[in-house]
Amino acid sequence: MDNKTISEARDTLGALLRKPYESLQADVYAKLEARGFPDVRPAHSSVFRYIRPQGSRVTDLADSAQMTKQSMAYLAGSLKDLGYVRIVSDPDDKRAKLVVLTARGHAVWDALIELRDAAENACAEMIGRKRMAELRAILKDLGTAIEASQR
Repeated sequence: MDNKTISEARDTLGALLRKPYESLQADVYAKLEARGFPDVRPAHSSVFRYIRPQGSRVTDLADSAQMTKQSMAYLAGSLKDLGYVRIVSDPDDKRAKLVVLTARGHAVWDALIELRDAAENACAEMIGRKRMAELRAILKDLGTAIEASQR
């Protein structure tokens, strides 16, 4: 018996999706550090990926990231301590906490979008623009189909 994980033993869809994702994530966060944001970690992506421009409730971020409210509150608190977000009372429900990007947080958000686009372009250079467009279309169709099947 070899020493492979279940994903490695068979090229599962999850493994096939995860390998490029993890590589892209490592590249993007290394470049983010080089842009002057060395304290933002991949774990913080759960906040930056799901936060809305005007802010999001901790509970909504946690639900979107499929993590506990406590874990999301910890990540948001970490970003608050680093100056990337503010945590305020939600004006619609004073019991709820709203996570709002600061100017520095918006700068990270903008940099992440720019770096993501550059990473996608690099992938397109590796496999060809046509194949990259096909891959994007297939993944979008698969996501839509999965979402429809879960209704």
